[in-house]
Amino acid sequence: MKKFLTLACATLLTPALAQGAFQLDSRYQDKDGDLIADIPSAESELIDPSTLIFAYTPVEDPAVYREVWSEFLAHLSDVTGKRVQFFPVQSNAAQIEAMRAGRLHIAGFNTGSNPLAVACAGYRPFTMMAAADGSFGYEMEILTYPGSGIDAVEDIRGKEMAFTSQTSNSGFKAPSAILKADYNMVAGEDFEPVFSGKHDNSILGVANQDYQAAAVANSVLNRMLRRDVVNEDQLVSLYKSQTFPTTSYGLAHNLKPELQQKIQDAFFSFKWEGTALEEEFSKSGEAQFVPITFKNHWEVIRKIDSANGVEYNCK
Repeated sequence: MKKFLTLACATLLTPALAQGAFQLDSRYQDKDGDLIADIPSAESELIDPSTLIFAYTPVEDPAVYREVWSEFLAHLSDVTGKRVQFFPVQSNAAQIEAMRAGRLHIAGFNTGSNPLAVACAGYRPFTMMAAADGSFGYEMEILTYPGSGIDAVEDIRGKEMAFTSQTSNSGFKAPSAILKADYNMVAGEDFEPVFSGKHDNSILGVANQDYQAAAVANSVLNRMLRRDVVNEDQLVSLYKSQTFPTTSYGLAHNLKPELQQKIQDAFFSFKWEGTALEEEFSKSGEAQFVPITFKNHWEVIRKIDSANGVEYNCK
């Protein structure tokens, strides 16, 4: 057991008895088999908005991240020749619905919501952040606080545990699968689940002893520790998972192909040095955007969904 010595929506998921192959909603096509929505071939189905709307995953205070992304969005505007507007979202479900409804064009979706965004909103992920050496990812950790009476994962039985939202990989789906497979514990049967809405809410909730335990992404935890939002001596880590892919960034499927290419070019040509983006994300070891594919990089996440017996309800 690792101890920190200083403090470091309406869901769109429904349970299913079994899950078959990953499928997109009927409004999208995937003729090339890459598991994401094809760009429409009919000109009438393509859009070329004068203002591009960008949203970052609702992990922490949106007001903080408006400034963090400001230099990147200025670069994106220069490359595309479009106005770019930052859209603060309060939940994963709201972010997915905004893209599905055509109100969101470019977004960073958290790890666990990627399959739902791809299946139900026509999201086309193409990049994520990585370290300077190309390594990437984060781990799910289960936290408690000193003196909670929880000294091991098994001690959560009969107590309360906080999750973030049902679309979150590290905040719900991965810990649910791990607790069931490795500890024979099921939420609602062996312990009481509560939902905080965001990783920072869960971390603060444990640090302030409002939650007895919580499952969180340690990328968020590390940033909060470095900003002194919480202190290491407020927390104890009970469990650390394998490494998962982090937030992906991508596009609405029906943007014009040439515009989609310009947007991708903007991500890969952005110079991080000296920017607010570098200052913020260097706290979790990230320094560049690298190419990814949903089919390959999110395979483990789709397997977790399958293990949890979930299907994607896009209605």
